[in-house]
Amino acid sequence: LYAIGSGGFFGKGLGNSAQKMIIPEVQNDMILSIICEELGVFGAIMVLILFGMLLYRLLFIAQNAPDLYGSLIVTGIFAHIALQVILNVMVVINCIPTTGITLPFISYGVSSLVSLYIGIGVLLNVGLQQNKLEF
Repeated sequence: LYAIGSGGFFGKGLGNSAQKMIIPEVQNDMILSIICEELGVFGAIMVLILFGMLLYRLLFIAQNAPDLYGSLIVTGIFAHIALQVILNVMVVINCIPTTGITLPFISYGVSSLVSLYIGIGVLLNVGLQQNKLEF
């Protein structure tokens, strides 16, 4: 909470975080707090808007999937990413205890990144299948 509060609206600048050495697991669970400190609330809002745009696009692909199976796969990937973002943000703002959930595509956790990349690959495949049926 000190890192989020000390960043202000536009932050201290990249690499100028004072709380990096104090916060535990800053590269994994608490990366959003350092984003808030270095880029400010504006930077954190931009990151959350990007996640919102990604999730909106996932819903669009789920609605336009060629069959129910593809739609359910994309909905599951949507739920996985949305739940990870919500849980990580809640941990960072101290609403729930630390869970060990990483911020998708930003945190250092390699196993999380691999599973997300596989999910996005499956998602892209479903998105390409809807284009094949139009011809």
